[in-house]
Amino acid sequence: MIHVHTFGDGRPVLALHGVTGHGARWRVLADALPELRFVGVDLRGHGRSPWTPPWGFEQHVADAVAVLDALGLDRVPVVGHSFGGAIALHLARLAPERVERLVLLDPAIGLDARDMLETAEETRADESYPDLASARADRAQRWEGISGELVDAELAAHLVPDGDRLRYRYCRSAVVAAWGEMARTAITPNVPTLLMPAERADFVDPAWVDACRAALGDALTVAPVDAGHMVFLERTADVTRAVRAFLG
Repeated sequence: MIHVHTFGDGRPVLALHGVTGHGARWRVLADALPELRFVGVDLRGHGRSPWTPPWGFEQHVADAVAVLDALGLDRVPVVGHSFGGAIALHLARLAPERVERLVLLDPAIGLDARDMLETAEETRADESYPDLASARADRAQRWEGISGELVDAELAAHLVPDGDRLRYRYCRSAVVAAWGEMARTAITPNVPTLLMPAERADFVDPAWVDACRAALGDALTVAPVDAGHMVFLERTADVTRAVRAFLG
């Protein structure tokens, strides 16, 4: 059964994290939006959810629908970051009756196949650490611009002992598969959408944004963020304002 982290007790929102991540990352945004109840799943192959395949978009959508069913939630806004944004788009297409609105935080969809091959090959290599200090230094370097407090929270929530090393709690095979999914042809949203591209990352193709505008018209809100890829951790206040205005 898919593992769920729940934060807050207001209006429910389904939240889908990015590749190698976990549902507890949404705590920072949930704390800033107490009027919402964030239902943050651990995607299949991540965290405390099953690691068994398949790991494609269709299975992630089925898992998300199963979570909504288990919680008795009919139709909700869906927030997705990176790979989670791509899953959110497929959820809205495959189960439109379950998705009220989309919030896409630097979504990773329709990415270059050659880049995804290179990234998947790099992901096959072992990623482990001899001690907490090494893991922290690496995470702080990757998450430049994000507070030390959030770096420490990430390590506490997601780093686990594995023999004499420390590793993050995700299945490497599932992550390799995810990079392949992100190379699939990009689809456009079919419900009102808030799109927040990271201006200091290159996941969101301007041509895809144009296609989204053509598909949605005034139902699309584009709000770029001066941040790296981890937009909601680096610029929590900016994301909070935009999400609050969009969800009312």
